[in-house]
Amino acid sequence: MLRTPPDFESAIDLALDDDAIAHVFVRDSLVQFADSPGGLPWRFYREVGLRPARVHPVGRLDGRSHLAIALEDTATAEDLPPALRAGGLRSWFGAVDDATLAIAMRAVQVLEWDRTHRFCGACGGPTEIMAGERARRCAACGLAAYPRIAPAMMVLVTRGRELLLGRGINFPPGRYSALAGFLEAGETIEETVIREVREEANVEVTDLRYFGSQSWPFPNSLMIAFRAEYAGGEMRPDPAELADAQWFTPDALPQLPPRISIARALIEATVAELGG
Repeated sequence: MLRTPPDFESAIDLALDDDAIAHVFVRDSLVQFADSPGGLPWRFYREVGLRPARVHPVGRLDGRSHLAIALEDTATAEDLPPALRAGGLRSWFGAVDDATLAIAMRAVQVLEWDRTHRFCGACGGPTEIMAGERARRCAACGLAAYPRIAPAMMVLVTRGRELLLGRGINFPPGRYSALAGFLEAGETIEETVIREVREEANVEVTDLRYFGSQSWPFPNSLMIAFRAEYAGGEMRPDPAELADAQWFTPDALPQLPPRISIARALIEATVAELGG
């Protein structure tokens, strides 16, 4: 499961210089040198002709500054110099080292927040970066906008030695995962777990146990994962949410999500606990 390195320090007061590690994005695609993907100082990007349109500090790791850099909104991957390649974050899984990728996941969320809050959501006036905070304030009405996170639950339901896994309607063919869904206004995370499992699979659950959480920047989610026990109901997947759902035993699991995700960690931990 991908996590920010434990000694990473978030920061909002860093300047872009040639030695700063640059997390460069064209729209929501991470830009990397095709022959050496990974975290590189800004000088490498500057020397091949890139110019930053928007820059935001992200933090420090091992004494190095890390900054999020957006190219012009009109730029595309096709406009990049030949040495560079741009791709969605998922396309860099396994190619870019975990520490760099985890920080890049922070960077893209900051850039997306900045891009979508340049104008006030209340009065439409232009916003300005607030000194000393990760926020933009409307110059006209004073409304402050901070980066927003969309909390979502994930739950792996067990029935004895069986695991309830679903295949989302947008999943790659053959892939199954734990059930997931977003919180609604006014819900607790536990209420969301119960409601989502009921809506997606027609199953009731009990004995909720917290497993862990993971930032998931597609585009700005926090996945909060649980284990739960089956408490009744005849499993029936909602076709609006799931292409399929089945009970699987640990020795006959389908294709699972990539190891970088909390879903895979949740499934593997549960299988180990079941003695699979």
